[in-house]
Amino acid sequence: MKAIIAKQTGGPEVLKLVDIDQPVTQEGEVKIRVKAFGLNKAESYYRSGNYGTFTPGQALGIEAVGEIIDDPSGEFRVGQKVATAMGGMMFSRHGGYAEYITVNAKNVIAIDSEISNEQLAALPEAYLTVWGALDKNLKIAYGESLLVRGATSSIGMAAVVYAKARGLTVIATTRNPASVDKLKSIGADHVVIDDGDIHEKVRAIIPAGVDNALEVVGAATLKDTFKTIRQWGQVVVVGLLGGPLVLESFNLMGDLPNTVKLSFFGSGLFGSEALPLNESPLNWVAEQIASGVMPNTIAKIFDADDIQEAHRLLDSGTANGKIVVTF
Repeated sequence: MKAIIAKQTGGPEVLKLVDIDQPVTQEGEVKIRVKAFGLNKAESYYRSGNYGTFTPGQALGIEAVGEIIDDPSGEFRVGQKVATAMGGMMFSRHGGYAEYITVNAKNVIAIDSEISNEQLAALPEAYLTVWGALDKNLKIAYGESLLVRGATSSIGMAAVVYAKARGLTVIATTRNPASVDKLKSIGADHVVIDDGDIHEKVRAIIPAGVDNALEVVGAATLKDTFKTIRQWGQVVVVGLLGGPLVLESFNLMGDLPNTVKLSFFGSGLFGSEALPLNESPLNWVAEQIASGVMPNTIAKIFDADDIQEAHRLLDSGTANGKIVVTF
């Protein structure tokens, strides 16, 4: 089978499309014929050696979509369209950058929508993360307000689309004025240009402060994000666009406003008893996007042969949406 691997860490040039043996389905797994996959910052960090673990010759990728070709348990039918994310992909098994993968069955969702594989590939990691962070951590509700800090990232854009579809007022941030129209077109009610100090701009829009914030940038902007939140409001951190998730000289009484709650959501919970994927809204999202009710956030689609070019775009941070690769 064809797979995209790296034999050493480095830039996009280390990624190679090669022939390797197909994996064998083990107990508790299903085998998927991959049709497309989305790119994520995690794969760029892994490729460049910025994760603690690197396995030479193992296909990258933490998500994929395709169809079932083998399920010993009989839970999924052969030919069923599915999406998968996490479950050890890229770290302890071949990831989604391969024509055939075996994955933990608990990390697979059957997709009933007629959505195309390309459109579907933009959804799993981003929208499942948004579901976990917004619904499980923040417990968002219709009529509330949400600040999305780092809104032009794939997760940020998915959060804008999802929150707007759920009836929230959405304030999105971007460092690039050229992204304002794009964010408004996918549902942002207000867009704030992020210079690192935005709390006064946000308070000018909602003087009492926003109900909740999704922090995609990370530690670099977290203290300022706290200042945008109303009393009893919440912040959930999901990203590290601004660097390592380390807060230096953090004063719990001085930097964390009274009554404001802080939490973190990581997608490693996908498929666990704490976060079973059959409870996720991914099928609803897929149908909303397929029917045009919700906008898709695809920036560009590449063929697997062009993976190095796709990763250069990923590393540039200028995609303004989700990058998808097809087999």
